[in-house]
Amino acid sequence: MGERRTRTERDSMGELEVPADALWGAQTQRAIDNFGISGLVMPHGFIRALGLVKSAAAAVNAELGLLDAATADAIIAAADEVAAGEHDAQFPVDVFQTGSGTSSNMNANEVIAARASHKAGLAVHPNDHVNMGQSSNDVIPTAIHVAATLALTESLLPALAHLAETIESRAAELSDTVKTGRTHLMDAMPVTFGQELGGWAAQVRAGSHRVAGVLPRLSALAQGGTAVGTGINAHPEFAIRVCARLSARTGIAFRPADDAFEALSCQDTSVELSGQLRTVAVSLMKIANDLRWMNSGPLAGLGEISLPALQPGSSIMPGKVNPVIPEAVAMACAQVMGHDTTIAVAGQSGNFQLNVMLPVVAWNLLHSTALLASASRRLADAAIVDFTVNDSRLESALERSPILVTALNPVIGYEKGAEIAKRAYAEGRAVLDVAEEVTGMPRGTLAELLDARALTRGGLPD
Repeated sequence: MGERRTRTERDSMGELEVPADALWGAQTQRAIDNFGISGLVMPHGFIRALGLVKSAAAAVNAELGLLDAATADAIIAAADEVAAGEHDAQFPVDVFQTGSGTSSNMNANEVIAARASHKAGLAVHPNDHVNMGQSSNDVIPTAIHVAATLALTESLLPALAHLAETIESRAAELSDTVKTGRTHLMDAMPVTFGQELGGWAAQVRAGSHRVAGVLPRLSALAQGGTAVGTGINAHPEFAIRVCARLSARTGIAFRPADDAFEALSCQDTSVELSGQLRTVAVSLMKIANDLRWMNSGPLAGLGEISLPALQPGSSIMPGKVNPVIPEAVAMACAQVMGHDTTIAVAGQSGNFQLNVMLPVVAWNLLHSTALLASASRRLADAAIVDFTVNDSRLESALERSPILVTALNPVIGYEKGAEIAKRAYAEGRAVLDVAEEVTGMPRGTLAELLDARALTRGGLPD
């Protein structure tokens, strides 16, 4: 292979070589050279948000008479290309970079300036034109909020709604199917599949509401605070006009932050959102593990349901099939919990007027959102929608369950009920048969009191 062609670029620190075909310039190249730590780069959602912010800023600067129309139009066109994902490969800066995200901001400025200059035949400057009225210190927090808001509204919230609807559909379908309830992983009073799945759906709905509850704070943007929150070098109307442009573009009601100093110095809203994402992860892991337990067997486990057989489960045991989707979902949820810890640590790294772990907040927040959205849809479409119920296994377990005697407590008392339960279990007999012998009550009356389906409705015996 021949030596890679380069070109010479210059910034305030001097000259250096940049790949000839790269759209980025000297400051991005310095970041590439300095931060080769992980090989992880900023996600598309964040780059998209940077493009949207730069496009809106150029339009506003033209409206305010600060940027000539030709230059503004060229910047807008180039920034829109970035927002559309056409130049994601031109954003190679490592996530673990300068804590303000200055390298990512300048990466965007240089790429947009290069494209704008080429397309319009103008000399568009990354700092003077593309970054006009902005600082990395307000652009990056703004991009985090914009990217997270779009990820929630376009991806995660619809995915959670789909999961909840899928569960609710199965709950309605199985509303009359009775099974053994379990507390402490031990047999408990009977429930219906509809009740059990309804609990899952309620968890998912509640998690969705929690996540959506962060949106009003997430829609408040730092843009306009510039370097430290004072708004130096930005027009007094810049912030509100940029928010209006972003709102018109996305359909989301963005607004300037109530306090720019707060918006730059902390990431409390990201920490809040991450906590709600962790709650959703906890819920999905609970549901995934319930499915694994219910599917366990097929002979030596609970064997209440059969999940779809998607792939061979063992390289050594022929015929083994594993609950692969719930397992994958549980791992995704564990990763989200890890992301939350990272965001919590990063969130407290606001020193005076600036948080200095912004890139890692952005990366973890957006990956958590994407993981939960994908996991929710896979859980719905590859596990819940098509599992089958093993009715004979359910009926057999219910018939022999000594816990049914709980329904007799109001009639015969706890102690007598315990005697019947222990004897039924020890002798492997139906509770109804033992209760008839111990109490002398009419079999028909006992059968009504011990009817498993009736017991799922709760209340006192008639």
